[in-house]
Amino acid sequence: MTRTPTGRLFRTDTGHDLVLTRTFRAPAEDVWASLTEPERTARWYGPWEGDAAPGRTVRLQMAFEEDQPWSEVHIDACEPQRRLAVSLIDSYGTWRLELALTETDGTTELRFVQHLTSVEGIAEVGAGWEYYLDLLVASREGSPRPEFDEYHPAMQPYYQGLAGQLVDEGRQ
Repeated sequence: MTRTPTGRLFRTDTGHDLVLTRTFRAPAEDVWASLTEPERTARWYGPWEGDAAPGRTVRLQMAFEEDQPWSEVHIDACEPQRRLAVSLIDSYGTWRLELALTETDGTTELRFVQHLTSVEGIAEVGAGWEYYLDLLVASREGSPRPEFDEYHPAMQPYYQGLAGQLVDEGRQ
């Protein structure tokens, strides 16, 4: 199956934001549960453990990665059913992530943002988040899980192009 990349890249005062969206025919409350309840996150990302609250840190397992590593996740902000901001800390560094939900007439849009200080590695990062968000979709729909090979390296040129456009804009 050919997957179409959806990510967009925006300049910010502190770097760049990689933004991806997904839409669900479900109320925000239900989508929020898929993003925050350990038994539901286990279906598309991995389980987590700990006492989750703003300012606290939990442990999250990346169940669909080689060796299923655990990461520390600091909860920077939590506005139930609307917004979750976290700093995921793993062997690659700190990933500043934000998930925002907007519900309209029983349909909920998830806006996923990774705040980047550099666009280095964007081709791998973008493809990875596309994969995980499609795992979320599949877990909610009960459809088969996508294969990572459908995302990487197939989406690399798209994401390299996004980074290239930023470089070109900077020259103008």
